[in-house]
Order: sequence, then structure tokens, then C-alpha cells
Amino acid sequence: MPAQIYHLIAFLVAAVVVLWTTPDVKKIGIKSGRVDQPGGRKIHDRPMVRLGGVSIFAGTILSLMIVWWLGGFANLPPEKEWQIWGVTLGGLGFFLIGLADDLLSLSPLTRLLMQIIVAAGAWKAGVSIDFITVPTVGIVDLNWLSLPITVVWLVGMVNAINWIDGLDGLAAGVSGIAAVVMLFVSLFMQQPAAALIAAALAGAALGFLRYNFNPAQIFMGDGGSYFMGFTLASVGVIGLVKIPAFTAVLLPYLILAVPIVDMSAVILARLRQGKRPWVADKCHLHHRLLQAGLSHRWSVLFIYCLTLWVGSLALFVAGVPSSIAYICATTSLLSYVCWRVRKFSQQNRKLQK
Repeated sequence: MPAQIYHLIAFLVAAVVVLWTTPDVKKIGIKSGRVDQPGGRKIHDRPMVRLGGVSIFAGTILSLMIVWWLGGFANLPPEKEWQIWGVTLGGLGFFLIGLADDLLSLSPLTRLLMQIIVAAGAWKAGVSIDFITVPTVGIVDLNWLSLPITVVWLVGMVNAINWIDGLDGLAAGVSGIAAVVMLFVSLFMQQPAAALIAAALAGAALGFLRYNFNPAQIFMGDGGSYFMGFTLASVGVIGLVKIPAFTAVLLPYLILAVPIVDMSAVILARLRQGKRPWVADKCHLHHRLLQAGLSHRWSVLFIYCLTLWVGSLALFVAGVPSSIAYICATTSLLSYVCWRVRKFSQQNRKLQK
């Protein structure tokens, strides 16, 4: 069976499992009273079940298990297969941390300590940034710096995805788009193990949009956002950062530029205002778009387009054929959406006058 078939199977199985199980998860959440109440900085105006991460996790892991059962791991080198299991176990750990927070409301410090411990375990299992490639210098071995750099990357991306989960369908759509881009880049760079994980996550994230896009029927919760953030960061590590090429090292940061830049800008803004970085406010990009007068859906679509655009740039940097055409297409789409954003903003200012 061609290797690409396994990636298609992983995508489809994950999507089907999420589509099939999410309504049941919603029913269980309603019966158990596990709902997110409206109020404060929250956008929704009615109680919402926030256990959708259960379906996302189940779809991703089950699809990988089925691919393994069908022999999809047979042609992988032993170290690559071990990396898949490392990502799977690390994903389980982060999912459980997020689920515990959804159910028990853990303190920020408790969450951070647990995240660091699980990230360190993933590093031990092979999800590690061991070297970087510097132009004119070559490969630089990180030695003991490998652990802290890997932990910062994994924990940072987990929280970056969690922080953009502020509008219906936003985190799921951004993660799904990023996973699809990682799938194509990993396949092009002959990293089938990373591509399998990316395919499964893409199917789960995009399948979840059926119930999560505005108006959402269910939220993914911290369990879903933590799991997706860790999985995306891990795919970047095992599939791209480990390739001894300077451009490959840059790719994960470019593909995930939207949540990374959003989180970095918010942290800097809070520090300038004398606030703690983890204290929630309305400084995120999606909050600013809403304040500018955009509708819920148009704010989400604008950020989707930004993610698609940086994804097309990543395809170009990776050397994927026809990437120039993708850049032209996504630039045109982004330009149109920017025009709509400006129009909405002007109309909103007129109404305020």
C-alpha cells in the first residue's frame, strides 16, 4: 500500500471519529453540568459544554492506532516510530492536564508546573530539539540546552493555542490549517512519521469545526487546546527542526506565526501595563477585531486567512512546487478580507458618531 494512503486514512478516520463522537460528548457534558458559563471577558452568551477536546483527542489517537494496526508504521525507522509514541504519550499528558483544568479549575502555577513535567518527559522520549543550523556556521549541538529550549517551545505553543481559543472555531481552524501545511511540508521533506501525526490532527481539528464554528454548539476546552498545541509543536520538532537545514528550522515558527505573534504581543502589552503575563484581558487579536466592529465570523475568517498566508510562505521556504501560486492565491484572499475588515471598521466608526 502506498505510504500516502496511510496519511489519507489517518485524516479521514480522525475526522469521522470526531464527527461521530462530539454530539455524545456534548450530551454527557450537559447531563453532568460541565458547562462554561457566560460573563466577564467571555464572548458567548449562553452556557456551553467545553469538553470537545475529548473527541479531538480520541479521533487523533484512534486514527494513529488504526494506521499502526494496518501496518502504516512498518516502513518507519525504529527511532521515528518511537517518536510517534513519544508524541502520543506527551499528547495524552497535556490532554489530561487540560481536562483536569476544565473539570477542576487548576491554578496557573499548577498548570505550568504540570506542563513543564510532561514536556520534559516528551523530551526524554525523543521529542527534542538537539541542534540548530546556523548560516555560515553549520550545525550547532545544543547539548544541555536541548532540554530547556525544547520545554519552552512545547509549553509555549500549548499556551499559544490555548490563548487564541477565544472565538467560535478559531483555535480549531487555525490548528487545522497549520496541521495541513505541516502535513504537506513533512511529506515533501520525506518525514512520513511527522506527516502521519499532522494528518490525524488535521482531520480531528477540521472535523470538530462542524460543531465549533460560529455559532458553536460545543467548545474544545483546555483539554483540546493543550492537546492540539502540544501536537503541533511536536510535529514541528520531529519533522522539521531535526532536519539539518536552516530553512527547516524556521518552518515551524513560520507555520505557527499567528498564535506565536499574538501571544508574544499580548505578553509584552501586559508587561508594559504592569500586569502579570497570565492575567486574562482583551488584548488578543480577535478581541481587537471585534472592537474594530467586525462580526464574530469575519474576525475568525480574517485570522484563518492570515494563517493560510503564512502557511503558503512556509511552503515556499520549504521549496514545495507551485508554492508561488499558493502565495498569490492566499495574498489575494487576504487582501479581499482586509478590504472587508476596513469596510466594517469604517461603518462601525460612522455608527458610533
